[in-house]
Amino acid sequence: MNTERIDTEEIAAFVGIDWADGEHEVCLMEAEGGPLERMCLKQSAETLSEWAHGLRDRFGGRKIGLAIEQRKGPLIYALMSYEWFVIYPINPKSLARYREAFSVSNAKGDRPDAELLMEMVGSHRDRLRAWVPEDEDTRLLQMLVEERRRVVDQVTRLTNRLTSVLKEYYPQALELAGELKSEQAVDFLTKWPTLEDLKRARPATIERFYHQHGVRNKEKLQERLAQIRGAKHLTRDRAIVRASVLKMRVAVEQLRALLKATGQFDVEIEELFEQHPDANLFKSFPCAGKVLAPRLASAFGTDRQRWDNAAEIQNFSGIAPVTRASGQTRVVEKRRACPKFLRQTFMEYAAQSVKKSLWARSYYNAMRAKGVKHRAALRALAYKWIRIMYRCWKERIAYSEAAHQAALFRANSPIASRLASL
Repeated sequence: MNTERIDTEEIAAFVGIDWADGEHEVCLMEAEGGPLERMCLKQSAETLSEWAHGLRDRFGGRKIGLAIEQRKGPLIYALMSYEWFVIYPINPKSLARYREAFSVSNAKGDRPDAELLMEMVGSHRDRLRAWVPEDEDTRLLQMLVEERRRVVDQVTRLTNRLTSVLKEYYPQALELAGELKSEQAVDFLTKWPTLEDLKRARPATIERFYHQHGVRNKEKLQERLAQIRGAKHLTRDRAIVRASVLKMRVAVEQLRALLKATGQFDVEIEELFEQHPDANLFKSFPCAGKVLAPRLASAFGTDRQRWDNAAEIQNFSGIAPVTRASGQTRVVEKRRACPKFLRQTFMEYAAQSVKKSLWARSYYNAMRAKGVKHRAALRALAYKWIRIMYRCWKERIAYSEAAHQAALFRANSPIASRLASL
């Protein structure tokens, strides 16, 4: 998401939309004042187009401030194509808190919510930021990397289920098939769904299978053949075996489709990322790789006016903690209201960076030595990485591990003393 300040004097009217799958409640008020106007719009391209162009003609093409309780989806994708709309995405929690301020019962309805959204943008627009879409390639990259992650999560769930099923009747396959989220494992289980099928296969057939999947170590192959010869059935109960085979086949077919989809996403992302103006910049970070580098690039975007400072990204992503203070009480805790995928991206990068970045590993180990839990230590490390990434991104310079370590020594950082000892 890209945001920017808009000159509010340009805005001719304010609109609040409470969206739904089938229809949307709309509340409008002119900037100069006047009666509230309410209507209901059907979710169709023709209806939205007619309504949007009607407002453009009515207000002579002047800007219209529009508040909506979402950051993505079919409605906002449709609305962003009309340049006279200045869109203000409202966090659902913000709307809920605003609603509570005027309704003790916290009663909720589509029409009242549309009015509250209109009121928020009309009365408090100086504290809101308008949404400005990134360029098409950046938005495409953002969608692809996020959807790829969803597919990977589905693969993880399926492999966990497959592991559970195999343990019921065919535990040897967990080792013999190889990593379950691999093409080799899918082919192995399709070819030999039971231990009995595997034991009937000729050794030459099994060797040829492993050769085709890149396993050529003779000693390892002989070990596996010996393991197959000596394998014992966990159960011969026909009911258990038949039911388990069916469950396994369903999972394997789903897994095959998901692995193919992951490969397709990888190809699309790689081709798109190679054309990205900041590709080399994000590739320069330790352990960014083919998966995380595009995710980091999509997190920052290409518009250098998007973020005023690193703190904005740290807060928006949920990496920065939130402080709650009242009287003598002061509590610092994890920020929960944030885009989960964005936070996950920075957390996963921090975890990977420990493998190759000496200062990152030193900092992480120092946090753990203080008794900080694993995930909290990763968040603290991600917090530091965002500051570094922001500087590189803002100045369009590649990251240098040596240059950063030198900067730590010049600044007399506590991390520097640990690096010196290493």
